Amino acid sequence: MNARDFSDRDLHMGLDGELPSDERADFEAWLEANPDRKAMHARFTADRERLRQVLAGTLDEPVPQKLRDAVASERSPARTRWRWQALAAAVLLVAGLAAGYAAGLTGLVFGESAGDRLAENAIEAHAMYSAEKRHAVEVPASDEEHLKTWLSNRTGVPLVLPDLSAQQFALLGGRLLPTAEGPAAMLLYEDGSGERVSIFIRASSMAKVWGKYESVADAITAIYWLDKGFGCAIVGALAGDRMSDVARDAWRQLLAGQQT
Repeated sequence: MNARDFSDRDLHMGLDGELPSDERADFEAWLEANPDRKAMHARFTADRERLRQVLAGTLDEPVPQKLRDAVASERSPARTRWRWQALAAAVLLVAGLAAGYAAGLTGLVFGESAGDRLAENAIEAHAMYSAEKRHAVEVPASDEEHLKTWLSNRTGVPLVLPDLSAQQFALLGGRLLPTAEGPAAMLLYEDGSGERVSIFIRASSMAKVWGKYESVADAITAIYWLDKGFGCAIVGALAGDRMSDVARDAWRQLLAGQQT
């Protein structure tokens, strides 16, 4: 049997144990061949485990006797139906609050928020291009003025190229990338040890959204902001507080560039 192509629906079927056993090996091979889907699968798996931890024991608790008595005392089918609908709504509310709590513990937001999409795009771009030695950028830092003008015109965001020398990073150059939300700019930096970080920028109408997004599969972190007509994500695999320090320095300079 020829291996079929898989989709995002199959990701969820795999997580729910609904994928046919004879397709499991092909599914695992598909994940290995598609790093972005593998990263999403790992994130969904981690989210599911965190949610299970938060809800551990809750769904197994017995229904309180008072609630049982209240439902039993209502003989009207319409009233009984209303009671059960109210109970279902309450369960969904508790689950939603628990999911929000779990998300708050990790800095993640369940669902495809604008911040999630920005971070995912930025991590995918970083994973693909930061490993390149000869073709990591389209325009090198030696042509800085052209790089800035070109990316500003194409993204619609008046860009500055942050100077991260205080963080021991030098600009290598940048490139233009397509996304579902429009053109994006990627700036790539490298320190003396060869460690690389990138800045991913695109226009956005969102106001004051920020967060931290971690790709479990790639061990890459994206710290992102959406404000002032654009969104940016600073991406890398730096240890300790260094990632936050680089992100704050870059964001401060990008924001200052919008005000000049």
